[in-house]
Amino acid sequence: MTIRELAVLGTASQVPTRHRNHNGYLLRWDREVILFDPGEGTQRQMTFAGIAATDLTRICVTHFHGDHCLGLPGVIQRLSLDRVPHPVEAHYPAGDGQYFGRLRQASSFHETAELRELPVERDGQRFDTPAGWLEARRLRHPVETYGYRLVEPDERRMLPERLAAYGIRGPAVGELIRVGHLDLDGRRVTLDEVSAPRPGQRFAFVMDTGLCDSVFALAERADLLVIESTFLDEDAALAAEVGHLTAAQAARVAAESGVRRLVLTHFSQRYGAPGPGTPDRPSAVERFTAEARTRFDGDLVIAEDLIRVPVPARRTVAEPLSTAPGQPSRP
Repeated sequence: MTIRELAVLGTASQVPTRHRNHNGYLLRWDREVILFDPGEGTQRQMTFAGIAATDLTRICVTHFHGDHCLGLPGVIQRLSLDRVPHPVEAHYPAGDGQYFGRLRQASSFHETAELRELPVERDGQRFDTPAGWLEARRLRHPVETYGYRLVEPDERRMLPERLAAYGIRGPAVGELIRVGHLDLDGRRVTLDEVSAPRPGQRFAFVMDTGLCDSVFALAERADLLVIESTFLDEDAALAAEVGHLTAAQAARVAAESGVRRLVLTHFSQRYGAPGPGTPDRPSAVERFTAEARTRFDGDLVIAEDLIRVPVPARRTVAEPLSTAPGQPSRP
């Protein structure tokens, strides 16, 4: 049985609150398990969520502001404490790699796990993974910052009834997949005749950034987009000044990029607790929801700590995929 889901470990921005831990997001994509931006307290949140260090196969850090990386020392040391038997790969901005080195060796411990450092050295760099290719795109923030997207290749699904009608079975099926056709009794049977498109799925992770082309490139046709919405539009000027998004901007990205399920997170503490509001004073969740709905009418999740968000079911019809390195400029 395969599982594709996001476990939200923390949803605060710079300051954690009674209700929101610092950042932490874990994507379970079949056998690939990726931890994104482990802030303070991530190791404890993993325990609450029932996630073991031995589950991890990869760590991705967008940038080295503390709320996105200060949980690294505990997580890295836990890999060795639990004697994780497989290599764990780590991606982070190469230009600030000295911070990763300091966090990795923040205190004395007996290192037994194999942590492979694969820093991001350029915009658009791709890494092959068992789940597809992982792409990093440079974002707009005061420090070197990258967003990530995981793209599963398109494939084709064989149709047993079509294969049976042509009498294709056993090794002939493999040959048909490899070559793209078979010659049977003077007739050529093509792969398209006995199969259907099986579109790959996409996941995108966009943290601290102002609105820029890379945000749209990462979000393009994502089945699940996790994106920061630190501010509401009433604080749009401040958001632009410090390199962050508003809920309306994040929702606009989702709407224009064909996103299927949108997860808003990384909320400023200035808007209060996520609890219920009143008719005269809506709660933070209600305010972020209302603002996002002005731009996006699809599947919307306002993230809370320790929730799980499934990746939507696979698309049933293949659509053209754009893999161009850039996107048209947007205001």
